[in-house]
Amino acid sequence: MFTCEICGKTFSVRPDILERYPGWTPRQCMDCRDAGGDSRGGGPTPEKGAQRKPPSASKRRDMTLDEVLSSFTEGPKTGVFTDGASEGNPGPGGWGAVLVVDDEVISQDHGSEAHTTNNRMELKAMIAGLRMIPHDAEIDVYSDSQLVVNTLTKWAEGWKARGWRKKSSGPIANLELVKEAYALARQRPNVNVHWIPAHSGYRWNEYADALATAYRRGGI
Repeated sequence: MFTCEICGKTFSVRPDILERYPGWTPRQCMDCRDAGGDSRGGGPTPEKGAQRKPPSASKRRDMTLDEVLSSFTEGPKTGVFTDGASEGNPGPGGWGAVLVVDDEVISQDHGSEAHTTNNRMELKAMIAGLRMIPHDAEIDVYSDSQLVVNTLTKWAEGWKARGWRKKSSGPIANLELVKEAYALARQRPNVNVHWIPAHSGYRWNEYADALATAYRRGGI
């Protein structure tokens, strides 16, 4: 049994989830998660069903993790969410990935580079996210990069069969990262990679974006 950090009630979690993620300590009961409380226990819990006004596009750009958690409740509650960002192409950039089960953070990671591209950061985020997943886990992975999703689900298999060459002329951009991401995905046959719209108000996509842009704020 666990104690909810929001309401103080005791609650249980399915044994199969606890076995899959050893060392994870759930912090919220289902009632508080459904009410949209801060899953890190650091923010107020709004009344159940309360409506929030979505932050403006300019505000979303530099939201902290706590601000994301207190502002968004929509979207999938379980999965891996990845995102990358850069200012200029190339320019400074960052990446972020978070593994979530039942609206609880199991694991997260982020990083940055001083001179990079958005596609490179999206691939690095996907690699970090796939590494969080046990090889036998059945889980969905979400990225708002259609390029990354199409690479893993449509293109990479053919590229590999042709010796990592496209049908058309021209090199495969970020080939070393493409190879690594594809290998990690193949090692996890029960993982499904999906595209998710950017800045659509989905909580954990916004959270991954905040991880990816943490370099702008000097860290998380």
